[in-house]
Amino acid sequence: MASTDVLDVRPIDPDQSDAVWPLSIEAGWNQNVADWRFMLGAGRGFGCTGPDGRWLASSLVLPLGQNLAWISMVLVTKGSRRGGLGTGLLKRCIEEVRSADAVAGLDATDQGRPIYLGLGFQDLYRIDRWHFDETAGDAPAPPAGITVRPIVPADLPRLAVYDRPLTGMERPSILAHLALRQPARAWIAEDVGGKIAGFVLGREGRTATSLGPVVADSEAIAVALMARAATAKPGPFIVDVPRAHGVLRSWLERQGATSPRGYMRMTLGRAKGLDDPRYVFALAGPELG
Repeated sequence: MASTDVLDVRPIDPDQSDAVWPLSIEAGWNQNVADWRFMLGAGRGFGCTGPDGRWLASSLVLPLGQNLAWISMVLVTKGSRRGGLGTGLLKRCIEEVRSADAVAGLDATDQGRPIYLGLGFQDLYRIDRWHFDETAGDAPAPPAGITVRPIVPADLPRLAVYDRPLTGMERPSILAHLALRQPARAWIAEDVGGKIAGFVLGREGRTATSLGPVVADSEAIAVALMARAATAKPGPFIVDVPRAHGVLRSWLERQGATSPRGYMRMTLGRAKGLDDPRYVFALAGPELG
């Protein structure tokens, strides 16, 4: 069943979030029902069910602007693997993105990367996933002239304008959702003139709090923001960091963080700005871009 022509593919609606959630639980992933509900409302979910109506497989396309869409949540329950469900749904997602004349992006595990390369995806940069339980009292202050404060709803339009050129993504709904969902993790950095110099957001997950995205003018600002978000409430935490950021990596190691796995950011086609992680210090997560 490697072709979408012979798969019984059907939409996954937001009200089916509870029913599809067991797929990510079985995979050991961190999403909770709130994540599924948001993603299925903001994007388009596709999957397959068995004779009993239970979901056997899932996939998701999340628009991040007119020219970019994120593919994620390609999951197949253990008893239905190796039959082509995952590959078929992946191709279905690619068809969906191409029909919108957009570029497809995703974060691939080491196991999934050869499949994506075979479909024409290209590597952009490596990402390390870090796990840590709490900060070790190492909360650096922001650089001189930079202040950090909680994000308030009035900041959200400015946040989206700041984010777009630095990340290559148009995601105002994602930023607003995360900021309002976990206000204690939502912090903004500003210079003396009130110009945004960075921000951090976060969300509770099934097993840990996910810190990210973190977008900032400099790595020093990014570390100060992440430390502030991590000390606001207890962990444990996970954070996905582009490997290029050595200062942030050192700070995480001082917190006792470990990185048992990683990802490769990939695209099918070229998306302007997406290949440059200089100002992207933590991702929203492989499922959100």
